[in-house]
Amino acid sequence: MEAQAAGQLGSQAAIAPATRIGPVTLTVADLDRQSTFYQDVLGLKLLRRDGPMVSLGAGGEDLVRLIEDRAAPRARGTTGLYHFAVLVPDRKELARRLARLYALRYTHYPTDHVMTETTYLSDPEGNGIEIYVDTPERGTWGVYNGTFAARAADGTLRSGRDPLDVEALLALLAPEDRLDGPLPEATKIGHIHLHVADLEHAVRFYHDVLGFDIMTSLPAGGAAFVSAGGYHHHIGLNTWLGEGAPPPPPGSLGLRYFTIVVPDRAEIDRIASRVAEAGLRFDRAEAGITVRDPSQNQLWLTHRPDSAAP
Repeated sequence: MEAQAAGQLGSQAAIAPATRIGPVTLTVADLDRQSTFYQDVLGLKLLRRDGPMVSLGAGGEDLVRLIEDRAAPRARGTTGLYHFAVLVPDRKELARRLARLYALRYTHYPTDHVMTETTYLSDPEGNGIEIYVDTPERGTWGVYNGTFAARAADGTLRSGRDPLDVEALLALLAPEDRLDGPLPEATKIGHIHLHVADLEHAVRFYHDVLGFDIMTSLPAGGAAFVSAGGYHHHIGLNTWLGEGAPPPPPGSLGLRYFTIVVPDRAEIDRIASRVAEAGLRFDRAEAGITVRDPSQNQLWLTHRPDSAAP
């Protein structure tokens, strides 16, 4: 599989353009500690607590679900979550998040991807998180001269991994702006990035079977990015832990499953047919289907974002 960009399938196979990423569900060892982090540091609201599960969001829809299992093993060097990405509605909100992290002295890594401005951090149990804002007016991201890079709006090539101009962002804040407020209701999960064992197999699954468009793929760089509807990426895939990385033991801490939200039940049925034609095992429920990618990352495909995998 050679480097490619903006690869599309035929109209019958392509996933619905309105498809997006929904709630991310994590298995955690300490529910109270994790729930506190996601509220006090990240800025999510507690929506529900039901026994060992907590649901958190910014408005009415769940964004993150935490399920406690104190006996769950912790796996290293396996496939699974690299990070999930929280998309905020504007640059001022990103500035507010950065200021909050600095006030709390919480370690994070502000980065300028040109087409997005972002910062990276981990929760107390090591799950990777990105907080970002889309800035398509500033440029694009792709493969240039055999490597991932960004092309700014003026045509200049940049690494796409430069340090973020934090000072310029923080200048958007006024003295009266609160730093401890919750994330705005327009906040959503923008994308998810996964460790996989085999990049070609992963791309075939997400592109050929599920129907996502290939936006950027560079096997030599060990990564590919796929999306629906022309977005820069809804799912990132990488082999940066090494080709052939094993899946975590069943029931491990970390990513339990992530949600792909499609517009309607008819789209679920179309995807289920393609999964069946590919000879892959899946489980059907009233609101959707669960299936694992070739690296054993579990997906819940649903037309009801308020639903959870059975």
